[in-house]
Amino acid sequence: MPDELISQSRLTGQLVLLGETYVARYRHEPGWRWSHDVQPLVGTPSCQFHHQGFALSGRLHVVTAEGAERTIEAGEAFNIPPGHDAWVLGEAPFVSVEFVGVRDWARPATSGERVLVTLLFTDLVGSTALAARLGDASWKGLLSRHHDRVRQELDRFRGYEIDTTGDGFLAIFDGTARAVRCAGALCEAARQDGLSIRAGVHSGEVERYVDRVRGVAVHVAARIMALAGPGEVLLSASTMALLEGSGLQCVDAGDHVLKGLDGPRRLYRLVSPELAPAHGLAPLDLRVG
Repeated sequence: MPDELISQSRLTGQLVLLGETYVARYRHEPGWRWSHDVQPLVGTPSCQFHHQGFALSGRLHVVTAEGAERTIEAGEAFNIPPGHDAWVLGEAPFVSVEFVGVRDWARPATSGERVLVTLLFTDLVGSTALAARLGDASWKGLLSRHHDRVRQELDRFRGYEIDTTGDGFLAIFDGTARAVRCAGALCEAARQDGLSIRAGVHSGEVERYVDRVRGVAVHVAARIMALAGPGEVLLSASTMALLEGSGLQCVDAGDHVLKGLDGPRRLYRLVSPELAPAHGLAPLDLRVG
């Protein structure tokens, strides 16, 4: 039995949760088009979700914001970046199985309300020098692969991409431990690609308006990220307070003044147990028992 169901006039979906990953089977009826059937519901100018999956039957035509077009046929795997419109071609329904871009898709977001979230900011370290060394074509390919890896991890840890910020990302989570684990996974994924990122995590209230968030908490998360070193995840005290029993380990990174914000703030550094001695500090063990 599915864990969740989606039922709209020309779209049905069956969602199951496998571990921390959502997998869905969608059926788009003839005449379905994202800009006609979903856009009025979510309010964004284009679909902001990254989709990966496999087409079981029917045909779907996709147009990206840059003007690239593709028709997905039955039996094909697909990878659709954020910023697109799509519609069913012909008289047969388009049926697919998707494993990226499933959570929260085709459902209205909370708008104009204050909600408690955990924010994650990331940024690539040394990207300008690396781009100059690699050249435009190679750099664009590497950056595109990095963005794909980030979006895969966001989907795995049930994060919601709010924005790309230059070479980095802003995402929100409704679970603090998942946000921190995602930050660690992103650092490792970047390392495997020969890149280095810094990450900042902060938990607080924001005002959410469909596809964007506002509030002091956003600025706090950005300032924390800016203080992180290459491959480092820094956490705020509010995030740290919500991690009890999570199994994650952190060390005290001291008090810091965040640009444009009043007073010093205590920060913490995410570490694995074997790395804690390298910082000269004993880890704060958050495991139960």
